[in-house]
Amino acid sequence: MSADPVTVASPTGVLVAGAQEQGAIPIVPAGDEACGYEYSYADLFTERLRAAGQAISTVQVPLPPEYIHMAPEELDARIYRAKSLLGDRLFILGHHYQRDEIIKFADARGDSFKLSQLAAARPTASHLVFCGVHFMAESADILSGADQQVILPNLSAGCSMADMASTDDVLACWDQLTSELGDDHGIIPVTYMNSAAALKAFCGHHGGIVCTSSNARSVLNWAFERGRRVLFFPDQHLGRNTALAMGIPIEEMALWTPGAYLGGQALDAIERSRVILWRGHCSVHGRFRPEQITAARSSDPNVNIIVHPECPREVVDRADYVGSTEYIIKVVTEAPEGTSWAVGTEIHLVNRLQSELPGKRVVCLDPVVCPCSTMYRVHPAYLAWALDNLVSGNVVNRIQVDETVAQWARIALDRMLSVP
Repeated sequence: MSADPVTVASPTGVLVAGAQEQGAIPIVPAGDEACGYEYSYADLFTERLRAAGQAISTVQVPLPPEYIHMAPEELDARIYRAKSLLGDRLFILGHHYQRDEIIKFADARGDSFKLSQLAAARPTASHLVFCGVHFMAESADILSGADQQVILPNLSAGCSMADMASTDDVLACWDQLTSELGDDHGIIPVTYMNSAAALKAFCGHHGGIVCTSSNARSVLNWAFERGRRVLFFPDQHLGRNTALAMGIPIEEMALWTPGAYLGGQALDAIERSRVILWRGHCSVHGRFRPEQITAARSSDPNVNIIVHPECPREVVDRADYVGSTEYIIKVVTEAPEGTSWAVGTEIHLVNRLQSELPGKRVVCLDPVVCPCSTMYRVHPAYLAWALDNLVSGNVVNRIQVDETVAQWARIALDRMLSVP
């Protein structure tokens, strides 16, 4: 089929994720154009995904010195002033893992998908400032209206787990799997919400779907109704823990190592697998260990252990409760006064629960606290800088997903929303 050359934004800025703009560079090689080579639709779509992935920049321009040296009180005053001046045109979203110095300015707080839905439900807000990480802002852009602009205060706020599954590596994985297994491969791709927009689009295009930590089991059931096996990325732990809870034995899971042919697995291991897990993990939840649970129970025999399903299997197996961030908040909040909780998730959320629930003992399961280091990069100085620019009529750090990528990513997200 004929089509215009796929383009990728020229490397002159840090704001656009895969959008076409003046001065963009054609992605169809000059030699192929000269020979009259015509890309298939699949070729064009694949290159579009690659272009979107390559155009994402996490390079943050340096802050003006005045913001770097500004006292906390002055930063707060600037942020409050901007909120007042912008009024309903501004909607600030704060992820649960954000520092308190940021979360106090949030008009809504939640996990990544909840916040994206809340942003989409605020059509009067033309400026959606997402105090989270890059993939979250991308999802908000996909789900929000065309007249809304999504802003990430610090472009260097990425996600190490999302970065463990690059577009090129997933495309190579898919090519190898479909080549070795043939047309009857029966693979349904499932990506965790914590992934780039290009990978959500990949799933949408290949009959796949997105999942959250809340609905992973329902999504895998949906996938198995449509195929024989699932390719699950980027978090191996969520995929493994969910599959085990569904009764799928570990022998029917294969761990894919990107960069190695067939992920470092023998073909027969791939053929007998029902779940192919990507070798990725959360740097925060991967820190929790069974010995920490043993120590917590020794210190307090009545303690309740509650952990996130991104934790390793050995931790999940020993916990009393396992669930998403929203689940953890709900369970601990609704627990009786006087109860004791050791929580296996990000420290800012744990500390906030302790502060807001003084009648309960709430501690982090890991005594060596580990914040989400990339989320922590959204400092009040960056928020003040971004908001001051909005007041002046300048939009900085806008996150804008390529139109084609957004279309297919939305399909994968809509499939998830249709799952009971």
